[in-house]
Amino acid sequence: MRGSTPCPCEANSRYGGNTACVALEVQGEDPIILDLGTGLRFFGDTQPKDGTFRGTALVTHIHWDHVQGLPFFVPALAPGAQLDIYGPTQANGTTLAGAFDEFMRPPFFPVMVSQLPGDIRFHDVADTTLAVGNAKVMVRSVPHVGETNGYRIDWDGTSVAYISDHQSPVVAEDEGVTVADSVLELAQGADVLIHDAQYWPGEWRKKNDWGHCTVDYAVHVARVAGVKTLVLFHHDPAHDDAEVDRVLEHARLCAAGTCVEEVVAAAEGLTISFD
Repeated sequence: MRGSTPCPCEANSRYGGNTACVALEVQGEDPIILDLGTGLRFFGDTQPKDGTFRGTALVTHIHWDHVQGLPFFVPALAPGAQLDIYGPTQANGTTLAGAFDEFMRPPFFPVMVSQLPGDIRFHDVADTTLAVGNAKVMVRSVPHVGETNGYRIDWDGTSVAYISDHQSPVVAEDEGVTVADSVLELAQGADVLIHDAQYWPGEWRKKNDWGHCTVDYAVHVARVAGVKTLVLFHHDPAHDDAEVDRVLEHARLCAAGTCVEEVVAAAEGLTISFD
């Protein structure tokens, strides 16, 4: 839920300091993991570590804050465990597997993916629809920095759109209100939209080419797409708990009177359940 870099400290103990990792779970089915940030290690504490783990990870892009948890995900490190990882091919043609091999190797890291005991398999995906068990997954490219996927998962009667890193397609002094067609397709009518909300407008104007958006734009996307619940995500590492509280209060005021029934701020351990 934290963007850019892990930043655990007392000042953000309520919302947490680990980077992006969200788990979707349906009883009796294998989990779907959204991004492999440092929060992945903690999700691993809830999963079997005896080689029986089976799961799927949907990676939005390969920036460090979204992938660096993989070698610390203990359930996938046991012989017999299986983890399928989906994500985008790079603009230079590097595959997802090739990208992981580039940054997860000596001297940058002591172990290569191929040396991990579990069966870890990579799949390159972009602008497609695929089945993951009983879940239907829509994959669309979204505006960010570098090749980036957004995902929509329709599973067991619930729809979740995950657009963790996203910037308005209009790069100017004002991010405007234009929303990419791909983003609208992912979010349209979703029960839950998990969306980048890293900046205040003043912060965004100083970093308008960093690939993220304001809390105001996140609410705008949710409203235009007819979303019921908006989860503010990818909190700026410079925003402590009190600042995230203010971001959340502002977002709720922006959403008041619209189709967006609920706005929450992502936090470590947050669970949203559907009957």
